[in-house]
Amino acid sequence: MLTTTSTRVLDPADLDAALAILDRDPVANAFVTSRVQVAGLDPWRLGGEMWGWYSGGRLESLCYAGANLVPVCATPDAVRAFADRARRTGRRCSSIVGPAEATSALWALLEPSWGPAREVRSHQPLMVTSSLPSEVAPDPLVRRIRKDEMDVIMPACVAMFTEEVGVSPLAGDGGLLYQARVAELVGSGRSFARIEDGKVVFKAEIGAATAKACQIQGVWVAPEYRGRGLSETGMAAVLRYALADVAPVVSLYVNDYNTAARAAYRRVGFHEVGAFMSVLF
Repeated sequence: MLTTTSTRVLDPADLDAALAILDRDPVANAFVTSRVQVAGLDPWRLGGEMWGWYSGGRLESLCYAGANLVPVCATPDAVRAFADRARRTGRRCSSIVGPAEATSALWALLEPSWGPAREVRSHQPLMVTSSLPSEVAPDPLVRRIRKDEMDVIMPACVAMFTEEVGVSPLAGDGGLLYQARVAELVGSGRSFARIEDGKVVFKAEIGAATAKACQIQGVWVAPEYRGRGLSETGMAAVLRYALADVAPVVSLYVNDYNTAARAAYRRVGFHEVGAFMSVLF
């Protein structure tokens, strides 16, 4: 057992200890928890390494280092240790994302060697709910996407990603990884949409999912249908599925400048409990 303050790459034998750290905040840690519960701590299956920070021989903080760099329950000392390790290994991720305080501190240490970022979103409210809205009726036309509807949902997913992130998910590998992720969500019954005349007019997915919390992502309304309240009724419909079939607490995070979306989510019953931060490369 480690007896000094240090970091190391965790392995499958550390699974229970890592899950205990993740369980400290099931909502904020839903993304990493969902990956670990499915893949364990083997880097090949996990899609990245899980770094552990030890103090006095006890595991206290984590950092997922894959396509995203995600600090988990990271103390200031842990953040400094994770930044040192990240500088030594070099940037392999496309973003840094996580609770705003730890992510901001991590980026401040990494920016001199990793910067500049393409975009920094310093305050993204984390919102949660555990009940259905009383004043917004779920859209009855929002339903699960079938596996044979990939060609219908994919253009909407690409449009949402490009609009939200600022780059196309089809760049680089031609979209193979992104298409695989969309197919995974469709196959698991966590992709939802309202389709009219063969076209998606509203969509959203339940991304990260554990027994305690899940996270809605990819909310999108076709531009010509915006302003009609479809995001509210659509979200109410997805929320109904999420609470009934997935987890008792549903979360999402949103850019602070997207006041319309924040208002819509509040009307559906979400309230703010914290903030995330994203650094995009």
